[in-house]
Amino acid sequence: MHDICHLDSDWFVNALATFLIIGLVVSYCPQHLRIIQMGSSEGFSPWFLLLGSTSSAAGMLNMIALSWPTIQCCNDVSVGKCLEITAGVTQVVLQWVLFTAILVLYMIYYPARLKYVDIDIPAHGTLPPQHVKTKLSSEDWRLSMNVSWAVTIHLVFITIVTFFLLLTRIQEPGGEVPRQISLWATFLGVSSALLAAIQYAPQLSRTYHSKLVGALSIPMMIIQSPGAFVMSISIALRPGINWTSWAMYAVSGTMQSALLVMCIAWKFRQRRLKIDDFGYSLDSSSSTPLTDDIDTVVGEVSDPQVGDMSFDSDAEDAREDVPLLAKPRRSARSSRFFGWLRL
Repeated sequence: MHDICHLDSDWFVNALATFLIIGLVVSYCPQHLRIIQMGSSEGFSPWFLLLGSTSSAAGMLNMIALSWPTIQCCNDVSVGKCLEITAGVTQVVLQWVLFTAILVLYMIYYPARLKYVDIDIPAHGTLPPQHVKTKLSSEDWRLSMNVSWAVTIHLVFITIVTFFLLLTRIQEPGGEVPRQISLWATFLGVSSALLAAIQYAPQLSRTYHSKLVGALSIPMMIIQSPGAFVMSISIALRPGINWTSWAMYAVSGTMQSALLVMCIAWKFRQRRLKIDDFGYSLDSSSSTPLTDDIDTVVGEVSDPQVGDMSFDSDAEDAREDVPLLAKPRRSARSSRFFGWLRL
């Protein structure tokens, strides 16, 4: 313990860690601000957020488990030394917090028009069909709610197991990591790397098929793609750490680079077609996007109640001149200030 707590300072490792901690905050800010400023989280895959949140949580607790003796050194050293020797843990905890914040913002800013199934009721004669909103949750919204619960349950479970093992550990001769903690940390690290490997698959698929950037932030990916490899190196240089702690970040960097290339390609396509990131035309006042993901059912009904399903139909919904999809409003001042976030 004494040797771990009083290692000589390495200015390169410390400078790299400080740079990465600042870089993490700077890299995630464009994505968080973009969702808030756009008022929409459309374009994200719930599976991407599920895999990313669980992967980062497993990676964080892997780092905490393997660095526990170092963390305990904070009881015997100064605050400055404590911050120095636990900088690697700070990086992964901060990365988990910032990514999970995207999931929270995704749920808060999930487009209201996509939460429920809409039904088109054919009218008699030449009258246009009536557009009726139902209380039936759309498939994507149900999936998003289930994802939130899955992330919460996963985090609570692995946190309880990790700290139970750490707080009941028996010190091994020679200061080696106890076998049960080593096995659990390896499980967390490997599962984190595997989840990271498949994390971007659903997002790549959704972005490819929608052919729109949506709420994804290109500036964030430009910063994070190379930053993930630098973070892998920084973590690998920490004492007591093995490959299971840094593999996830190397895999994530590779997959995120592929998503970045795809988003840049779609950005050029959007400019050629003169549409914005959500598919709205830039040349007209039309509020209907070229791609529509709303669940719509067409059927004949003569009463607002069909079977056991009830509908909320306001006068505004039945008017012909009311657009089915409202184009997001952006103030001129906000547009100028956050313009670079729309890349």
